[in-house]
Amino acid sequence: MRAVVFEAYGRVADVREVRDPVPSEHGVVVRVEATGLCRSDWHGWMGHDPDITLPHVPGHELAGVVEAVGPGVANWRPGDQVTVPFVCACGRCAACAAGDQQVCERQTQPGFTHWGSFAEYVALEHADVNLVAVPEELSFATAAGLGCRFATAFRAVVAQGRLAPGEWVAVHGCGGVGLSAVMIAAACGARVVAVDVSPQALELARKFGAAECVDAAGLTGAGGGAAGAVRELTGGGAHLSLDALGSPATCASSVQSLRRRGRHVQVGLLPSAAGDPVVPMGRVIGEELEILGSHGMPAHAYGPMLDMVRSGALRPDLLVTSVIPLDAAPAALAAVGTAPGAGVTIIEPARG
Repeated sequence: MRAVVFEAYGRVADVREVRDPVPSEHGVVVRVEATGLCRSDWHGWMGHDPDITLPHVPGHELAGVVEAVGPGVANWRPGDQVTVPFVCACGRCAACAAGDQQVCERQTQPGFTHWGSFAEYVALEHADVNLVAVPEELSFATAAGLGCRFATAFRAVVAQGRLAPGEWVAVHGCGGVGLSAVMIAAACGARVVAVDVSPQALELARKFGAAECVDAAGLTGAGGGAAGAVRELTGGGAHLSLDALGSPATCASSVQSLRRRGRHVQVGLLPSAAGDPVVPMGRVIGEELEILGSHGMPAHAYGPMLDMVRSGALRPDLLVTSVIPLDAAPAALAAVGTAPGAGVTIIEPARG
């Protein structure tokens, strides 16, 4: 099969012929019809993820067709159209028994713990626990974005963030995850403040439901920066604030954006190379702020999100701003760190 392979961190990958994957006893091989290009893929390519061994094939949010199944798979057959969370759970540990597959103790992640979906085929573990059927009305390009950025944003806003209608929500960083969070929060009845340094990203955020936008470029100093702007726009601070980018600056700004008893959800990855964020723990204590993490969404929890997609309340298809062939993926992956774009880029391995 053809796949995107890199042999050194930070060095542009190439597209080459590699061995075809085979399913494990409880796993499947999926023919990849579409796969998303995510900032997490860029982190892995840069060497920020200790699970990766070289040479490596990235890619962790995908949709496609089951090509082959292992002998222990009960619920899936070749020809089934599927997507999968980026965390593939074991189904047997204490976390899985509690329904918390997104923090499985023995999780695998395509594109990180093993070769991923920037390829014509990808192997996935524990299919009966992890696969999600793709509704017929969803395109593969739309479904591919559900497994990471959209599902992650949905759980961060709805489950971890416990959003209530009418609340103010601040979203710091309006890439794929952030724009998904804006759309989901607005659909759930929130008033959303989008924060980014890119006018293009803020324009999309307003299109997807943001009531207010804050251009954080150059906002520093006595005015309180972006956090001060959010507090002013919301009459005292957001009830819920998300760092959807993942940097010490956006994490701190998200916490500082909150009103008393507000809730911060950390969604964006914080690579160790960037250092630890400075969190104002005095405010956290004195104002009873909540600091929460969010790490994807298990397959069994996809139902309510898919119901909202089917009804048209959520339109993840509108987040897809570009579709590229596999041959264009190496350059697009390298470009994420220098010029991160707004919206979602989808790679179609069979295209072109």
